[in-house]
Amino acid sequence: MSAKLKVAGWVALGAVAGALTTMQLQANARSSLSPLPLEEMQQLAAVFGMVKSDYVEPVDEKKLINDAIAGMVSGLDPHSQFFDKKSFKEFREGTTGRFVGVGIEIGMEDGLVKIVSPIEGSPAFRAGLKSGDLITRIDETAVKGLTLDQAVKRMRGEPATKVQLTIFRKLENRSFPVTITREEIKVVSVRGKVIEPGYAWLRLSQFQDRTVDDFVKKLEEIYKQDPKLKGLVLDLRNDPGGLLEGAVAVSAAFLPKDVEVVSTNGQIAESKASFKANPEYYQRRGGSDPLKKLPDALKSIPMVVLVNEGSASASEIVAGALQDHKRAVIMGAQTFGKGSVQTVRQLSPETALKITTARYYTPSGRSIQAKGIVPDVMLDETAEGNVFAALRMREADLEKHLQNGPEDKDEARAKAREEARAKLEAEYAKNKDSIKPLPEFGSAEDFPLQQALNQLKGKPVVVSKTATERKAEAKTGE
Repeated sequence: MSAKLKVAGWVALGAVAGALTTMQLQANARSSLSPLPLEEMQQLAAVFGMVKSDYVEPVDEKKLINDAIAGMVSGLDPHSQFFDKKSFKEFREGTTGRFVGVGIEIGMEDGLVKIVSPIEGSPAFRAGLKSGDLITRIDETAVKGLTLDQAVKRMRGEPATKVQLTIFRKLENRSFPVTITREEIKVVSVRGKVIEPGYAWLRLSQFQDRTVDDFVKKLEEIYKQDPKLKGLVLDLRNDPGGLLEGAVAVSAAFLPKDVEVVSTNGQIAESKASFKANPEYYQRRGGSDPLKKLPDALKSIPMVVLVNEGSASASEIVAGALQDHKRAVIMGAQTFGKGSVQTVRQLSPETALKITTARYYTPSGRSIQAKGIVPDVMLDETAEGNVFAALRMREADLEKHLQNGPEDKDEARAKAREEARAKLEAEYAKNKDSIKPLPEFGSAEDFPLQQALNQLKGKPVVVSKTATERKAEAKTGE
């Protein structure tokens, strides 16, 4: 694997921001559409006819139409998307946190799939697969040359079907086959623990359907273990976002009742809204308040929120709300800057349109779009400084990103990213062992977490000497 691809692989693991979504499952669009432009529609029909009659080989009509819709939507912004049957299924799996597969968290190493961690209780876990194992073949297909996405798709499938993985275990210097029966996997998006007496760490990796329930359950476990907590670190690093109601609920867990968490504003009436720390804004229809089990102490416990360039969308809503209400100290790096709301409108039983319908604003009226949340305290990734931060893409780096007004391209940031990439590639080419991956979040080697604990304890914090606030966009009236 080339040094360039190796570096790109590390960056991609935590840099891609998912969309903040609300679900509106409806078959029909608004009835108040303006008249269609006749001349352009005639051109579209003419092109469709020419492709059907003149292209070098026959083409599927349905695929042509789907591709035309996808092209129209992709020209809007990076987060609007047309879902065909396959992509809609994958999207729903992503928001529910459930999929059919073998149950492993994976990355890439030297062109092979590396098992980062088997999911506890999954088929892979029961089969004895371990962190650090390399997958060299999936059934009869060699992994070398496959992208991570291609490898994932080959390991997923229908329930009760089998897949054979060929494993190379470095520590034992041997390869062996493992046949695993696929089943539905439930991804837990919340982790947490008491790090030391009086101080706890709670990590949210994504805002999915079950995130709020898992969040409450984990906090109950933490308080049962240590009822006299003196400080809490809420870790939102590399959390790409997810469901709006989850962000409102998590914020409400720490805020006084009825204060604003986030507001949205867009072209249509239903996009103009204010979401508050009240059960009516986050509980499911017919359900009870999922936060009612939480102890009252949670409203006042000293807090630090950890964020980085991979914190986006829903995680930025939480960080922004807690910052504006002065409920927590935000520490880390400036966040991704995805300040737009996507609504999913179902077009048919198997297709849908995810379309940007609004911008969101923090309680003080800040738009985070293409800027992000600026931490109260800037931190580096490691004690030695930042290793990968300059490489990570942000909303402002994406083509066709939604703007709040005129903006200048940050040439200095683009140059710094390329210089950092070149440096890492050169170091990797010279010595593969010279570049170490970042420590696991929540571990004893997690430098930002240690600084967060120092903040809670009133001890000195090692603040970044190089990180500075990136430019904000010009604000326009809504």
